[in-house]
Amino acid sequence: MPHPDALVVLTTVSSDDDAVSLIRALLDRRVVACGTLLPGARSLYRWEGKLADEHEVVVVLKTRVDRLPEIERAFAELHPYKLPELLALPVVTGLDRYLAWIGEETSP
Repeated sequence: MPHPDALVVLTTVSSDDDAVSLIRALLDRRVVACGTLLPGARSLYRWEGKLADEHEVVVVLKTRVDRLPEIERAFAELHPYKLPELLALPVVTGLDRYLAWIGEETSP
């Protein structure tokens, strides 16, 4: 079985509960194979002319390139932020079995 073109997608949300809800919905839609919560992040950024300093949860999603449009649509519907972070990073290499698992779990 050929390996998928794997991606790691990053986003942030304000709480563990928001992260779990988002990940479960993406798993139900089979657009991600896994989501990892990294609580304890602190983001500083400019928003609407003001400096923001927020505690956030970083969410790391494992998926395939061809599922990205569906993730974008799901973020528009499900993500709690008005302007969600969605950064897709290509996977250069990885364990063959793990990359195959991502492909299996993100197949419709």
